[in-house]
Parts: sequence; structure tokens; C-alpha cells
Amino acid sequence: MSAPRRPTDPSGLERYYVLTGGRSGPGGSASTLDVATLVVSRAVPLPGMQHEHEEILRRCREPLSVAELGAHLDLPFNILAVLLSDLLQAGRVEARDPIPAHDAGRGPDLALLEEVLSGLERL
Repeated sequence: MSAPRRPTDPSGLERYYVLTGGRSGPGGSASTLDVATLVVSRAVPLPGMQHEHEEILRRCREPLSVAELGAHLDLPFNILAVLLSDLLQAGRVEARDPIPAHDAGRGPDLALLEEVLSGLERL
């Protein structure tokens, strides 16, 4: 006779708890992350790293937004932010604003918007 099966957690909350070590939110510089923040690896995965940390480092060899990364890893934003916080604190990834600071106050490029509008009108 087999042992009774333990019920699974369909919400994934147990998995998320384990992934984050029970932390509910990022700390430090990761608290300013948003879905448009670009993440880029600054190191290669090390043997024995948590699988999700390895995946983040592999996928972010080229800049990738937090939203895209979450979709690839099938993780909610707050869980991913905790994992990114670990990597940011260790200096293994870098977080970049999607718009360079020197361009942030300038607004959209009007020439580009006119080109897009012209292209849409030709459709």
C-alpha cells in the first residue's frame, strides 16, 4: 500500500516562498525596479547557484526587460524582483532605466513619431 499523496499547491505559493526564502519584496536598489527596467548580466552562472538565478544570468546576456524576463521564467513581478535583488546586491546583474537619464525630460522624438504616423497612413 502506498503512502497518501500530499496535496499540491495549485497557486504556486509554496514554490514562491522557497524561491525567495520567505521574503515578500525586494530590498535596496531593487526596490526601484519596474516592468520596463532593463536587466543585463555582468557575470556567468556559478556551480551550485539557485536554478532561477542561473536562468536570469543566462537570459540576460543581452539587455532584457523585467516584464520579458518574468514571462520567460513564468514568475510574478514581486517574486522576480526579489531574485533580481539578490543578483543586484551580488553585482552579478545590472539594472538600467529604459530611457537614458539625459533623454528622460526631453519627451518623445517628434521626427520618429512623424515617421510612424506617415507609415500608418500609408497602410
